[in-house]
Amino acid sequence: MAFYENTIVTKQDLADKELKNIKSKYEQLINDTSGKVVKIEEWGLLNLATKIRNYKKAFYIHYKFEGSANTLKEVEKKIKLDDSIIRHLTVKYKKLDTENEFFKEKGDL
Repeated sequence: MAFYENTIVTKQDLADKELKNIKSKYEQLINDTSGKVVKIEEWGLLNLATKIRNYKKAFYIHYKFEGSANTLKEVEKKIKLDDSIIRHLTVKYKKLDTENEFFKEKGDL
């Protein structure tokens, strides 16, 4: 099994309930397809560098997980069909860094 980090960028006008549904949906999908979610980070509402589909801001959800090629294929297939997701990025790692959170507020340390 390989280690992956997957960042999902969703529309800025989603309700909290919808964000929680997206978060749990992909966590469940990873766990159901022989993967294991190691960590989930919610980076919150951030400004986009350039507009994407007329959105200036977006919510970011970052998953760190362990899985097979089949797990990755299923996750990316579902992401491409989801209308509330405007961008995503998946990166493969040899070892996950679960200690650092790069978008954590300085007061939360």
